[in-house]
Parts: sequence; structure tokens; C-alpha cells
Amino acid sequence: MNEISSVSIKQLMVHQAGNAAQGGHLILSDQAHDIPDEFWQQTLSHFFLKPFNEAEQYQLSTENNLVYNTIQQVFEGANSFESASKTIAEHFHLKSQSVFAKSGEFYMVYFNNIPFDGGHTDAIGLFHTAHKDAFLKVTTNTSNVQLTIETGIDLKKPEKGALILRKAQHEGFLTLIHESASSKQGDAAFWKTAFLQAAPIINSYHNTNEALGMCKLFISNELTEHFDTNKTDQIDMLQRSMDYFKTHDQFQLDEFSKEVLYHPEVIDSFTQYKQQYEVAKQINIENEFDINPAAIQKQQRLFKSILKLDKNFHVYVHGRRDLIEKGYDEKTGKHYYKLYFDQEQ
Repeated sequence: MNEISSVSIKQLMVHQAGNAAQGGHLILSDQAHDIPDEFWQQTLSHFFLKPFNEAEQYQLSTENNLVYNTIQQVFEGANSFESASKTIAEHFHLKSQSVFAKSGEFYMVYFNNIPFDGGHTDAIGLFHTAHKDAFLKVTTNTSNVQLTIETGIDLKKPEKGALILRKAQHEGFLTLIHESASSKQGDAAFWKTAFLQAAPIINSYHNTNEALGMCKLFISNELTEHFDTNKTDQIDMLQRSMDYFKTHDQFQLDEFSKEVLYHPEVIDSFTQYKQQYEVAKQINIENEFDINPAAIQKQQRLFKSILKLDKNFHVYVHGRRDLIEKGYDEKTGKHYYKLYFDQEQ
């Protein structure tokens, strides 16, 4: 979320919650946190809102969902913000039963003027932080400079976040969700599934993001397990996959299979893998959909085209699989790659 200068924080409640299975403490605040000036407004708005991707959209379940029901009551004025935040914080605490759950700060924030889809709307944000960093605090006066080491929360982004927009209320609200990579480890389903009861909205971003993620896993894992391929073959197919998405406006499964996978047996294996992937992740990836550039940009960082050779060399491959030759030298007992090029830059 980029342009947030118009956003203001109307109310903020902070509680301590999480790690209930390991005896974590639940401490519920009675009063809203004071936001003294514009600096606080801008700093906290940036901290809470910057990580969200507006294209990656979810909706909450409307059936037997405490989070949905409580947020709906706040928007309709049927429940106070303070009381609702305690209810949701307690719900979060009780749901955090995993051994990977961490105790930390749970925030509920009421935002005004969230920019979205060409307009502005109110939203309620739910956030959790647990990790603390050490930092140097500098104190100066006329005679000296003193350093002390303190611990606190890094203001780059919270570890977990959900922004529930006041849109599509009866369908479960239009919701944006953020999780840092470290917070997903070992407990990936907790925030979205157990706590929020959220499901992705099936749109071009969802289909593009999931299809690219599935392709990467198939090429990196499944392909080497069932077919005689080496690392350069994998890199070549990863590049062809990404190039397909970059050069087409619409994904078509049959067309993609012919242009990227080539061989009938590989295509059959990919088709079966797609079915298994959808069942395992409980999602559906359509066989035809519009390709979303924002999803390509997100996934491109994960499509690594690097040959890692022992600890001595990293070779970055950007194309032309035919200019790379692999062999084995019997005299030295080592494998080698031969690279053909016109100019050294």
C-alpha cells in the first residue's frame, strides 16, 4: 500500500496475547492508546499499512466466525471498539495453541480514509508482533554522549497483519493479509485459517500467483524426481515459465504446456501435479485466466537462475541453454561447465 498520507488512526488498542499452549499471558488493556501528534500518526500508519499488497485479496467466512461478527458490530455501532478489541485479542490468544506460537503484542486499529480502488474507506486492522530487536539509544547533553542498549520492536513492519476494509460486508468484507516469512514457519495456517477464517478471492492475481508458485515447485522438485534432468535443464524451464507469463496477457494451460514443457510425458506429469497441488492447498487454479503483472513481480524474486558449484562459484544464467555445456573430466575427477560467449563485459 503506497499512498497513505490521507490515512488517520481514529483508535488504537494494544494487548498482550499469544502462545496460550505454552502458558503465555493474556493482558487486556482497558483504555485506548493515546496518539499524541502527527508524527505518531504517520509513523504508526506507515508501520501498520506499508506491507499490504492491494492486489492480494481475501474475504472472511461469515458463518460462525467471531472475527467477522465482532468487526461487523463495530462498523455498525453495536459494540464499542474497546470491548471488541478485547474479544478478538482473547480469541487470538485461545487460538494460538501451536508450539510455534509466540506471545507478543496484539493491536486493533481503526483507520479512516484508507485509499482503495480509486476512493477511500474506513478499515479495521488486526496486527501481532512478537520479535524484539536490540538497539542503541543515544543520550546527549552539553558535556557528554551516553549509549544504552534497549530492546524494542523494529518499525519496518509487523509480523502478522489483516486489514479489514469496510467493503463487501455481507460477503465477508474485502480483506488484505500480511505475514512475514519468519512468522509463517511451522504455523503457516494459523493466522489466515484458524484465527481469521479467511479465504482468497479468486481473481487474476490469485490465479497468476498460485500458478507460478506451482510451476516453480514442479520444476524444482517433481521434474528431477521423475525425469532425467540436470540443474541447467531446470533453470531453462524456469526461465521459459517466467517468460511465458511476461509475454502473454492470458494464461491457457494447453498453450503453456506446449510452449514451456514440450514433452508429452512431462505435460502429463504436470497435469497430475496440478491436481495434487490444488487438493493439498485446498485451492483451484483455473485453466484459463488473465495474467496479473503484480503477481509476476512478486514471484520473480523466487525464480532463481543460479548454478551453485561447490562453494567456489555462482553462475547466473539469464538465457540460451544451448550455450552451456556440462561434462566430466576423468583426469581431475571433477565435473565442469563450458560457457560459450561473444564478448566479456
